[in-house]
Amino acid sequence: MALLSIIVPCYNEEAGVEAFYARTSAVCAALRGVETELLFVDDGSSDGTLSRLKALGERERGVRWLSLSRNFGKEAAMYAGLEHANGEYVAVMDADLQDPPELLPQLLELVRGGGYDCAAVRRVDRKGEPPIRSWFARQFYKLINKMSKTEIVDGARDYRLMTRQMADAILRVGEYNRFSKGIFSWVGFRTRWVETQNAERSAGESKWSFFKLLLYALDGIVAFSTAPLAIASVLGLALCAGSFFAILFVIVRQLVWGGSAFGWPSLVCIILFLAGVQLFCIGILGQYLARTYLEVKKRPIYILREQGGDHGEGP
Repeated sequence: MALLSIIVPCYNEEAGVEAFYARTSAVCAALRGVETELLFVDDGSSDGTLSRLKALGERERGVRWLSLSRNFGKEAAMYAGLEHANGEYVAVMDADLQDPPELLPQLLELVRGGGYDCAAVRRVDRKGEPPIRSWFARQFYKLINKMSKTEIVDGARDYRLMTRQMADAILRVGEYNRFSKGIFSWVGFRTRWVETQNAERSAGESKWSFFKLLLYALDGIVAFSTAPLAIASVLGLALCAGSFFAILFVIVRQLVWGGSAFGWPSLVCIILFLAGVQLFCIGILGQYLARTYLEVKKRPIYILREQGGDHGEGP
């Protein structure tokens, strides 16, 4: 039978690992025509997550785990999982049960018999999120889809099931600064979207603060669009043109009425405004330069400390 590898990035998920395994393994046991392996990736957790994963790996068959040397981030953990997955089909899920395992049969059917290379999940609401966070999330998707040629679906989650061919294509995108939602779309392949309602975490707290999400959104924009550079250029040209006409206006007014070239407070305001615009444009350039700097150093996306599992005598 074909093998389905389910990659589960974990960071401080000690309280939810057992519940995730119990619910997901029950769904996997009912899948027809495939065997499954659960590949947990501990992303440098500081709690007892790794101990729980080791216990699962020793007790249950079909459970493997990877432990990274430190916290490299979810993007790196997913990449590590993709590199170590053995299945002909590969799925990515969160350990907090916000990705309902009950959707796995539908996702598998779409890929195996529906003619799709990937079946992905998007949430149709943001119930339970703070309103301001939901508003910023919606604006982000609108903005990035206007600025980038790579379409990123509003509400898209990392929860998806794909063919080995698509997983290998994602691995070929070996950039250090990763934005998986964009990479999943950029590599192409036929994708079917499955809609679901937003679900609450089964245990623990979200590791994504508003500031971290803001930085993640910035990574996505910089990774898949050069529009900010064009905006900075256009803004600079517009300000140059505006200042040229303003100079002409001041000269004409001085020649006609005289004594009108005074007003240092307004001059200070203009200087401060232009200085702010310059710093803003330099900041945009800095974001692209910083990411280029990180890419050319060719550091590994993650470092594996240890791995194990699949030693149990389970069913």
